[in-house]
Amino acid sequence: MAAHPLTVGFDLDMTLIDSRPGIKAAYQALSARTGTYVDADAAVTRLGPPLEEEIRRWFPEERVAEISGIYRELYPEHAITGTLAMPGAREAVDAVHAAGGRAVVVTAKYEPNAKLHLAHLGIAADAVIGSLWAEAKAEALREHGARVYVGDHTGDVRGARTAGALSVAVATGPCGIDELRAAGAEVLLADLTDFPSWLDRYVAGGAAGADGAAASA
Repeated sequence: MAAHPLTVGFDLDMTLIDSRPGIKAAYQALSARTGTYVDADAAVTRLGPPLEEEIRRWFPEERVAEISGIYRELYPEHAITGTLAMPGAREAVDAVHAAGGRAVVVTAKYEPNAKLHLAHLGIAADAVIGSLWAEAKAEALREHGARVYVGDHTGDVRGARTAGALSVAVATGPCGIDELRAAGAEVLLADLTDFPSWLDRYVAGGAAGADGAAASA
């Protein structure tokens, strides 16, 4: 795919959406279905890595694929309506479009469920690519010619750097500013409400203008 003059990638969970209420409900439904206790409150503090990593905490390895499939089946009924857009999420995507660019979502979440979230919340991504985590996100970022990748987790930073994209980190997920900086994030924002003004500077000044971002949270 030919690179667009401006393509920005976004992570989904805790970057564009606060999926904690919905995911908690989905884990509670999974517990009810399987008869196995899952600490849903603890699980939602660890969002970012693939689902299977959390499932392994509660189920034996030989059942991980089966249970993950059950969770994904339960997800649309229990997790979509309880999930909220993060502050500034729609405005961040709209800012990319206003600059003449494309916004692509690259997430570890199961792609059909990721698309349900975006449709429900009215977040207009130009493409959605699921089931990619950390360095593997670079595959989709390169394919779509993304020059910037925005995420909340150190895994998102690693994905951006592997792709050769500018890593923009928001401190809205499980990783704090210091942890994101140590992982190699090049731009640090408190949340997405700071993103449109940063993007204006980035577009006006190119990568050289990217270091004027907010760096505290």
